[in-house]
Amino acid sequence: MAEKPELIRPHAIVIPLPFQGHINPLVDLAINLASRGFTITFVNTHFVHHLLSKTHSDANDHHTDMFSEARQSGLDIRYATVSDGFPLDYDRDRNVFEFWEYLLEQFIFHVDELVGNLVKSCDLLAYRLLLITDTFNSWHAKIAKKYNMVDVSFWTEPALVFALEYHLELLRKNGHYPPPEEKKEDAITYVPGVDPIGTKDLMSFLQEKEITVVHRFVFQAYEQIGNADFILLNTVQELEPKTVQALNQILPTYAIGPVNFSARDIKISKALVQQTECTEWLQSKPPASVLYVSFGSLVQTTKQVIEEIAHGLLLADINFIWVVRKNMVTDSDAADVLPSGFEQTVKEKGLIVPWCDQEAVLSHPGIGAFLTHCGWNSVLESMWHGVPMICYPFLYDQPTNRKLVVDDWKIGINLCDGEAVARHEVAGKIKMLMCGQFGEVSKKVSTLLRNSLGDGGSSCMYLEQFMEDMRAKILVSS
Repeated sequence: MAEKPELIRPHAIVIPLPFQGHINPLVDLAINLASRGFTITFVNTHFVHHLLSKTHSDANDHHTDMFSEARQSGLDIRYATVSDGFPLDYDRDRNVFEFWEYLLEQFIFHVDELVGNLVKSCDLLAYRLLLITDTFNSWHAKIAKKYNMVDVSFWTEPALVFALEYHLELLRKNGHYPPPEEKKEDAITYVPGVDPIGTKDLMSFLQEKEITVVHRFVFQAYEQIGNADFILLNTVQELEPKTVQALNQILPTYAIGPVNFSARDIKISKALVQQTECTEWLQSKPPASVLYVSFGSLVQTTKQVIEEIAHGLLLADINFIWVVRKNMVTDSDAADVLPSGFEQTVKEKGLIVPWCDQEAVLSHPGIGAFLTHCGWNSVLESMWHGVPMICYPFLYDQPTNRKLVVDDWKIGINLCDGEAVARHEVAGKIKMLMCGQFGEVSKKVSTLLRNSLGDGGSSCMYLEQFMEDMRAKILVSS
């Protein structure tokens, strides 16, 4: 007798790209799927697990993992670690391109060994296996095929970025990539599902001539994406309707975002570095009076940029929380990142921290605006809590995300209109946004996101459709 789809017990092996911004949404997706009856085996690298163990006081031995509390609530989430090919004391930040090169070419062999062992230990009569990986893990198709697993690719960025990268050949044919010697100012109007977009709004690597490991990550990912059985997008259909619809016509895509908020009942400690508590300080400030400033976990910039932003904050004379990481300045020692005497000068109005729980900060009523690098997780968190943004993108998808925030959704402004950051312009933009003129639109976008995850919401329906299609796929392939 044929197996009923509703009786299939899916077991998903979930493997993120080993960077904070890619780990976080896959953790949330794993929790969401586990709450819907999936068995999950979540895989971090040894190094990521080491950082988690150091950061969280409740992880004092290597047997403890980030999902311990989730299991106590009844979810079947297992945990495994895999080598990334380097010892724990290897400096992955200083040697980032060597590290990425290894991830691109050699990490597959460590994953293959791990998945092979997991498959051997799994009761294949009781479970049906899926592989859920970050889209940039371009080895997903080989591993899934080898072990007869359903192949699920998870895209952590907006659909617009996916569409532009997927249609890279169109950009080549029309002379927009590689970028020509004489910069083309004409708008790109020919990508299916994408409104006209300027070259300055393309992802940073599409504006570079030299081929780096970043380009090769993208190229290999999109060479393999057509082999995925399902592609989950961390976006919302109502935010990007034309792009999502166009992708649906050519690929098995499901807009299920924002996954960051799809499992609100279970809190998971995901930070890879120690976080500073900001709530008590925020409680002392009036509503919507604090600017939150953070450029994410990877961005590096110059001391001059930091100094101009610091002086801009002084000129704006507002309350602020500023995340200043020890490695965020490329041309300075960690000890003198900020201007001399700055912390003493702002001690009544400013809180400077090395890292914090960003979502907790953005959810606080004291926050009035967010000066952000426009990483996609940061954009989603800001939108969810109705916080307007001052946008200062640096690299990767951030310039394209900025376009969405400022030009399309109109829930933010640019930090600077020229190439250079200038303190008087910084102060002016801060005052402009803190006056509350974007508050109403930001609240509407927040409601849109929240509705998408509710009963009958588009993201909820996409997730249910994915689960139905996934079970049907398992029946066909088993």
